[in-house]
Amino acid sequence: MPMKLYSAPASPYAAKARMGAVVAGLPVEITNVSTASEPADLIDTNPLGKIPTLLNDDGVNIYDSRAIMQYLDRAGGRKLYPRNAAKRTEAEVTEALCDGICDALLLIVYERRYRSEELVHQPWLDLQWRKVTRGLEVLEKRLPRMGKSPTAAHLAIAAVLGYLNLRFEGQWERGRPKLKAFMRKFEANFPDLARLCPQAD
Repeated sequence: MPMKLYSAPASPYAAKARMGAVVAGLPVEITNVSTASEPADLIDTNPLGKIPTLLNDDGVNIYDSRAIMQYLDRAGGRKLYPRNAAKRTEAEVTEALCDGICDALLLIVYERRYRSEELVHQPWLDLQWRKVTRGLEVLEKRLPRMGKSPTAAHLAIAAVLGYLNLRFEGQWERGRPKLKAFMRKFEANFPDLARLCPQAD
């Protein structure tokens, strides 16, 4: 029986986990949920009601996305992170940076989605966007080389760029040719993974 991954099409964190399961070679049943409705099966699996959440074959609940990626790496024969300690640390830091960019992007989306226009706090949005900008500048300068098989770092970059294309198209691309080229190359080299990037709900 495959593991169950609670997910949502647009979530960059869930997209990373979906791709991670494929690279690890592990069968996963995707169950899309709306966290806003607090479905009982998700809450029973993760008291925070967040996605992604993974229910493994032994009935163990695993969350958040980085814990899931580490689990998938171990369960799938160490395919998601480099074996070399220094390179693994670099991949983990890149993954954390991408997740942090996603955190800031989600705060921007939620501020606009859940507040009436007159209550939207522009200084808060500006603060989050500066975090996004700084993070993207670092990625532009330190993109990991893409080999025959992607690491968790590549998947995290693809997930955040996919989310930017979904929610912030035309707002992030200028001056970042390497990031734009990365996404084109990722889509060309790993089309099955690229289809798991964030999509409209």
